[in-house]
Amino acid sequence: MLKNQNSKIFVALYLLTVMALQGAIAQQGGDTQAQILYAYQTEDVHRLRELQRNLSAQIKPEVHDNNLRYDLAHTEYRLAQLSGRGRAHDSLLALENCSEQLTPLLIHAQKLDVRPDIKAVEAMILKSACDAELAAYKPVQAARLRRHALDLLSDALKLAPENPRAIYLKAAAERPLSAQALLKSAELFEKSPATSDDVPGWGHAEAYVSLGLQLASLGDTLGARNWIEKALIAAPDFKAAQRQLTILLKP
Repeated sequence: MLKNQNSKIFVALYLLTVMALQGAIAQQGGDTQAQILYAYQTEDVHRLRELQRNLSAQIKPEVHDNNLRYDLAHTEYRLAQLSGRGRAHDSLLALENCSEQLTPLLIHAQKLDVRPDIKAVEAMILKSACDAELAAYKPVQAARLRRHALDLLSDALKLAPENPRAIYLKAAAERPLSAQALLKSAELFEKSPATSDDVPGWGHAEAYVSLGLQLASLGDTLGARNWIEKALIAAPDFKAAQRQLTILLKP
């Protein structure tokens, strides 16, 4: 029994060490996507603005640097999410720039007249997310933007039916929310690879939290806690998940 207890303590310490190292690597460097995600999850607007300036300075109009444009669009999307309605003008500009950076990626893929590759699919998905958020800041164009966002997701899912980001965003847009659809996206995220040049790694922790909140609303407190804790394993410093777990554990 003592041996088992020691083993559990060792595993717990090992996981804590790994999570601490993940945060330190993202904070001090690592790939750009990791830095964007870490700044978003820790709600570090200053760091996101710094990334925004650095990436913007590297953009060359005549160069089709898809990875760079995608990273800048992702940064703008996260800035808008953190700024919210409290800084509506900043959010609006960030979302417009997100959409603007991704448009050349899609046009370039269309000009090549070939089946869009995974980078083009991921650009569709992120542009869909930006356009959906942008609808909240442009009431006159809201219906068109939401429809366009859903069309982009549908096109992405035709090309990549098991893409967890596309499935998650589609599930999050549905009313009423479907725990089953959120569960599908969460399970696919668990199997999806880490960030690479072709495949971004965002969405895991957000999908787990969304599923946890939906399960909590259905009275499944144990299931909710399980998924929110998974979000914190994937992203130990994710403040939104920390807040939700605190609320869930309140007596």
